[in-house]
Amino acid sequence: MQYVNATIEQITNFLIRLTGDSSWLVLLVIFAAVFLAVVALGALLSGRNPVERRLAGNVNLPETVQQTDHLRRKDKDSPWTKLLESIEKRFSPTDDRKRSSVSQKMIQAGYYAPSAVRNFYVVRVFCAAGFPLAFLLFQMLVPSNTSIERVLFLTAVICFAGLVLPSAWVNRRIATRQLEITEGFPDALDMLVVCVEAGLGLDAAFNRVGTQFAKSHPILAEHFGLVALEFRAGKTRSEAMRSFASRIGLAEINSFVTLLIQSEALGTSIAQTLRVHSEEMRAKRMLRAEEKAQRLPVLLSIPLVLGILPAMLCVSLLPGVIRIIRILIPALTGH
Repeated sequence: MQYVNATIEQITNFLIRLTGDSSWLVLLVIFAAVFLAVVALGALLSGRNPVERRLAGNVNLPETVQQTDHLRRKDKDSPWTKLLESIEKRFSPTDDRKRSSVSQKMIQAGYYAPSAVRNFYVVRVFCAAGFPLAFLLFQMLVPSNTSIERVLFLTAVICFAGLVLPSAWVNRRIATRQLEITEGFPDALDMLVVCVEAGLGLDAAFNRVGTQFAKSHPILAEHFGLVALEFRAGKTRSEAMRSFASRIGLAEINSFVTLLIQSEALGTSIAQTLRVHSEEMRAKRMLRAEEKAQRLPVLLSIPLVLGILPAMLCVSLLPGVIRIIRILIPALTGH
């Protein structure tokens, strides 16, 4: 009972302090008005006409079709799913080209679920609205002498950071995955050459590489396993290889896929093609390592100039400076 009374008293004191300072009420009203205006503008821009709704499938179906489709739609009728779908409709782009570009980025980042694009835009909305709201609540609960103009400026900066942060996270994840694939792809090509020369077909060779590289290069093994699954599903070799290149998004993989497709079309030896390309990839990896080694002296000069050189100058010049001070100052002062 005492805990409940203390909680009620704290809430009452907070409301009294909140109502006593009218500047925070003005700030909350401004934030709510801006947020509602953004939501209304998104709903207005994303509105569909009746033709688009019919093309999207929002039509009255017969009762028999609704009964057979009831089990599939059961999970989609939850309030949380409806909220996510409404956020996606209002804030996701309606341009198919931009939406496919975002979907491609999500696949390159390793998010293969069909709802990855929807989750991306939902996270952006929550970050853009939740971070400023949390900042305003923190400013209200913790007393400070910050002016309203500065709080509004910081709120706008935090809102912009909430919009940019998910995209930066996805781009960082893509760069990390592509770097790991670049480092491990020459080894995978060597394994492919060994498998093909041993008599395995290209489909079985991809499956073998995906199995053998599961521990050393898991991301590359994942992509090779997906290609093997597409081969089993009935895709043609060219379609599966193009999908493989688009899922990674590297120039080295694109050239490798183009080389394989041309070798298959012209009827040349795949083993010889893989061997030549493997040698080129190993040479490129060695050139990248040599480039990093050549950059090392330049990078080491920065801490040398800032940290080591001043200390060396002090050690070498300080005894002479002390001796000059001991000799010249008494001579100048006459002591």
